[in-house]
Amino acid sequence: MNYQTTVSIDEKSKEPKSKKTNKVFDQKPTPAFIGASWSALFIGMVSYCIGLWNSDMMLNEKGYYFTVLLFGLFSVISVQKAVRDKLENIPVTEIYHSISWFTTVISIVLLVVGLWNADLLLSEKGFYGMSFLLSLFAAIAVQKNTRDVQYIERNNKTDK
Repeated sequence: MNYQTTVSIDEKSKEPKSKKTNKVFDQKPTPAFIGASWSALFIGMVSYCIGLWNSDMMLNEKGYYFTVLLFGLFSVISVQKAVRDKLENIPVTEIYHSISWFTTVISIVLLVVGLWNADLLLSEKGFYGMSFLLSLFAAIAVQKNTRDVQYIERNNKTDK
């Protein structure tokens, strides 16, 4: 992605001031990056779920952690969508943008609080935390790649 900027001179202070102009997205994500993103998402989610399946937790605890995973994934995808929509000058209400960030933070806090109070080994807590964060990061990357490919393909069709 290229971000073109222009520099102009402020006549009063004679100092350069820069401003962003057009945002040009012209590079598709590579197939390797797309594959790595999907692999990270799959590995993170499956690892987390296998850990839950094999744990000695009560069923309601397993349900809590699984729900926190789904809530977190949805929240980060929503944040990425809101940020990207703003970047592409698609109207996004500030309340939606704020709620997306709020729910993302809350999902992480819910996991931390749950793990803090859980009767698990420290290594198990670390495993759940790392697989959760891997899944969230990968979900953002997958959503970004999907938007990039869609945006470039749509603009290539209009250019022809």
